[in-house]
Amino acid sequence: MKRYFIFLSYNGANYHGWQIQPKDSSVQQTIEEKLSMILREKITVTGAGRTDTGVNASLMVAHFDIEKEIEDVDLLADRLNRVLPKDIAIEKIVAVKDDAHARFSALARTYKYYVTSKKDPFGGDFKYRLRGEIDVDKMNQAASMLFDYIDFTSFSKLHTDVKTNNCKIMYAKWERIGDDDLIFTIKADRFLRNMVRAIVGTLLLVGRGKLSLDGFKNIIEQKDRCKAGDSAIAGALFLVDIEYPDSVFN
Repeated sequence: MKRYFIFLSYNGANYHGWQIQPKDSSVQQTIEEKLSMILREKITVTGAGRTDTGVNASLMVAHFDIEKEIEDVDLLADRLNRVLPKDIAIEKIVAVKDDAHARFSALARTYKYYVTSKKDPFGGDFKYRLRGEIDVDKMNQAASMLFDYIDFTSFSKLHTDVKTNNCKIMYAKWERIGDDDLIFTIKADRFLRNMVRAIVGTLLLVGRGKLSLDGFKNIIEQKDRCKAGDSAIAGALFLVDIEYPDSVFN
């Protein structure tokens, strides 16, 4: 069997997340169906992670196996783009080592969350509309506390099937972009379901003065999702990068 990585992007608005669902449409299912049609055999696609309903990806990576070597991966990527809906785009398809895994070989993932204080008739679906003043310095002080912990049960969706809620956060910071926009960037070895949106929602409470720094710390330590803030909207969240060791590529 030959293994290939697919590098792709998608607008998550029309999908119930990446992972295949019993009744609802997903990005994974859509790609599997079109890839199977083109290659004329049943293809199973494995993603680097599971983005939630409505979450976007400017970079997602997935892998699939096929018995025969693909002669022209660029042609396959082009054919796949032609039959996929307009909200899913294939960047490239590359051959990888037989033991390379889109999920388990990944070293880190990076997400960005977009916030704006300005009404935008064109990009508003991809930004959280902020009303009122916000203390960015205070939010960054709270975000820096994330580095001191590994158990993020307080920011995980309840009743998931994961074996551990431990994650190593490597980067977490808010940045102002011009007068109206904010971007929150967070990087970790792995993320729990709903984790980034829950962190953003709780940090926004800190920025609005509704939650103290000690209160934010206590939320992490209580390991109780009910104590944290509401999840921020899905459409403003983007998976933007997945890092792999060079050794996985041919």
